[in-house]
Amino acid sequence: MENFDFGEIPGGFEIRHAGKLLLRHAPGSPFARAGKGEGRFEMYRGNFQVSEVLDEMVELRDVEVKARSAGEVELRFSRDGLYALVARCALEDGRLVLRFKAEGEAALAANRWRFSLPAEAAEHVYGCGEQFSCFDLRGKSFPLWTSEQGVGRNKKTLVTWQADVNDGAGGDYFWTFFPQTSFVSSRHTWCHLETSAYSVFDFTRADRHELYAWDLPSKLVLASGGTMLETVCDVSAYFGRQTELPDWVYQGVILGVQGGTRTCLDKLETARAAGIPVAGIWAQDWEGINMTSFGQRLRWNWVWDRERYPGLDREIRALAQEGVRFLGYINPYVAKGKSLFEEARKSGYLAKDASGGDYLVDFGEFDAGIVDFTDPAAFNWYKGVIRRELLDLGLAGWMADFGEYLPTDAVLHDGTSAQVAHNAWPALWARCNREAVDEAGKGGDILYFMRAGGPGSQKRCPMMWAGDQNVDWSDDDGLLSVIPAALSLAVSGHGLCHSDMGGYTTLYGMKRTKELFMRWAELAAFSPLMRGHEGNRPKDNWQFDSDAQTLAHLAAMGRFHVALAPYLKDAVSRNSREGLPVMRPLFMHFEADALSWSTKDEYLLGDDLLVAPVVREGAVSRAVHLPEGSWVHLWSGLAYEGGDHEVPAALGEPPAFWRHGSAWEAVLKAAVRAARG
Repeated sequence: MENFDFGEIPGGFEIRHAGKLLLRHAPGSPFARAGKGEGRFEMYRGNFQVSEVLDEMVELRDVEVKARSAGEVELRFSRDGLYALVARCALEDGRLVLRFKAEGEAALAANRWRFSLPAEAAEHVYGCGEQFSCFDLRGKSFPLWTSEQGVGRNKKTLVTWQADVNDGAGGDYFWTFFPQTSFVSSRHTWCHLETSAYSVFDFTRADRHELYAWDLPSKLVLASGGTMLETVCDVSAYFGRQTELPDWVYQGVILGVQGGTRTCLDKLETARAAGIPVAGIWAQDWEGINMTSFGQRLRWNWVWDRERYPGLDREIRALAQEGVRFLGYINPYVAKGKSLFEEARKSGYLAKDASGGDYLVDFGEFDAGIVDFTDPAAFNWYKGVIRRELLDLGLAGWMADFGEYLPTDAVLHDGTSAQVAHNAWPALWARCNREAVDEAGKGGDILYFMRAGGPGSQKRCPMMWAGDQNVDWSDDDGLLSVIPAALSLAVSGHGLCHSDMGGYTTLYGMKRTKELFMRWAELAAFSPLMRGHEGNRPKDNWQFDSDAQTLAHLAAMGRFHVALAPYLKDAVSRNSREGLPVMRPLFMHFEADALSWSTKDEYLLGDDLLVAPVVREGAVSRAVHLPEGSWVHLWSGLAYEGGDHEVPAALGEPPAFWRHGSAWEAVLKAAVRAARG
């Protein structure tokens, strides 16, 4: 078959696709290994410590060609007749797909599988879902398990140590809400291992990549493109693409405010008086609050709190007439003792513990039940909750939070092991939201955004958000970390994401400063969505309305964002149609530029705009790398040639450049004029 070449070599084989070596099995370098082990999972409030006892791991060094026909080959890997693995290799939609089947008692009992793929020493690797600390994954190993992202995320920092001592929540470079068993290579290839089991992708070896899974994957997908642009777009085509955003999203800032009806309306009035274009109010406490030592939490009973938000139904309608939408919050758990918990408990819709009781998860000084999405009746009930309590009230969107807390010892309705279901849970949660919205006939009007995800989330989640960054400047968990997060999602098939302006996590003496908020607002203006958050301890944080200068700055950035709407809409449309992410790594357009493969603090917004946000405290200028060609500085109009430059970075004018000759020149210049008032 075209572009699929199978060649036997002494003791093994090689498979090439579009001229690239994708698979190789040879003596001393087997494609597959199998074995047995026992995993150990300790979870505390969504933070997981994972370890294993490995009993054995056997190289499947013997290979036999069982069948071969046009466009297909069937291989049998084994070792002394044990651990037999059959792989049927064929092209499907232009991609090489290996479908696996275990044969024999030993193989059927195996629960550890390792696959080796050929690599090159100079190769770069990206993806594995959303990665906050690393951009190029080469040289590191990445356990892939959905969890809290961790606080600090760097074992050398004081904040991480404090979080570890207090809650085991410090995290590490690989902790992520959105793990995905796929990666993209600078060889113009990409790979996906189809499994939701705990996995480890190891990119530390010069000659091979090793993919390790705690269950037999159903298949391995390998593909190649002519360019990185083609390769990334093919990843998106495989997983499915995001829908376009509602038009109202482009009309301004979504204010992250809370405190009740009057408070939200007062803050809206303050914003408008300062000239801030407001597209929506996002009030996470629309269903009530729960105060804990962590800070202000929510009630976790997804029903309108009429005492805290009197007249909300009327105000939602009135605000919509004024062009302002109202957004709320929901997650896939229900707090013990509240009305939705009791409704779910009586109907048997909650996941169970080993004794048959309802599994209760500690979410930080309160317990909640897990709606069992493997039970069709429970799944449909929760879709009904979304329609009845959120959509019928008139909410235009919501934060669809969490999804990553499924305990590995929970007992699920359909008999699936919770250890295997754990990584798949966020995609099920995305599906629940998608179907609720679509079945209500509101697919083009509603915006919900999620922090957790995995394979399958792409086509069901219209917008990701980067989760709970610290309110600081740290590389691993502060302002900078949201850029590699966006870029790793981009090559993992999810081209729409944003972050909380100013960050969220306020602990251990951290407080959001005025400068941090303003710089984060600049980054948000150069993203698909501008949305604020007060943080878990609002009184400790600088807010958008803390002083007149901050209000004026957000107004300028909001006006810029609104004026940029034609450009952003086009980029979002292309993401939906073609799989071109809105925020892109430089290498997608400039492969010949050696630095484009490692630059993680700049990005391309659409085709023609290069953005280099200010990510260092106190900076009034910053170093910028421009790829080859002629670039025009957005704010001054000065021309720059490709290379390294130190450019001014005044507040309100973060470094950004458009390609000379861009068809969007008029729109970009109009956005600058709008920002300057």
